[in-house]
Amino acid sequence: MKISSFKQYIKLLFALAVISSLAGCSSLGVEPWEKDQFARADMALNNEKLDLALDDHIYFSKEGTSGGRSLAGGGCGCN
Repeated sequence: MKISSFKQYIKLLFALAVISSLAGCSSLGVEPWEKDQFARADMALNNEKLDLALDDHIYFSKEGTSGGRSLAGGGCGCN
């Protein structure tokens, strides 16, 4: 195999690798028929009530404040 044909072969393989990797990103996202999976109760962010209560206790113990899970800032008064 000649050097120039080997370089062309490598360029072709590289181009195919780039094209195939770009084609792999073409189906990102959630299709409409898949959205029912995210609406299930076990997929909710606050599914485990015991875990939420334990997290609130940890936040209260560390920061000296209760609540504020969805707000910015901490117990020190800085936002």
